[in-house]
Amino acid sequence: MNFKHYNQQQTILLPYSFEDLIPEKHPVRVVNQVVESLNIEPLLKAYSKEGNPGYHLKMLLKVMLYAYMTNVYSSRKIVLALRENINFMWLSSITIVDHNIINRFRSNKLKDSFKDIFKQVVMMLASEGLITLKQLYTEGTKIEAQAGRYTFVWGNSIKTIKAIKTKFLHLHHGK
Repeated sequence: MNFKHYNQQQTILLPYSFEDLIPEKHPVRVVNQVVESLNIEPLLKAYSKEGNPGYHLKMLLKVMLYAYMTNVYSSRKIVLALRENINFMWLSSITIVDHNIINRFRSNKLKDSFKDIFKQVVMMLASEGLITLKQLYTEGTKIEAQAGRYTFVWGNSIKTIKAIKTKFLHLHHGK
């Protein structure tokens, strides 16, 4: 028999980099790039300057957006993905948080600014030609059909964004 070399105990001199393992055009890179260019001022208002330092809000936001984008809504499943999924590991820089942290971020920190941040993300992706609002509406319907605790936000946000986009197009194209 002729097989390629396989040895799980073999050590390597230089460890693999996640940069090498994630394709250049992978959606996780788009999420990363978009969050890095967002105005996160509305989200900063939910944080206090006192007390122990918290997890970086951009990291948590990237993880939440990518989780929702990949239809992962459960905080426990998000934590599992942070441990097992290379894309989540790359976004979080191998930071593993407790499911309570995910829930508190989603419920307390993100709830007041989620709509604004989601609008920014969608408008940015649409302006880059990476999505269309028709695609989003289809995905929104799919997400709403799962009837999770937070899915109503996505469906309503998509309707709001569609209305904003329509007004934007009418203003700029004179239609």
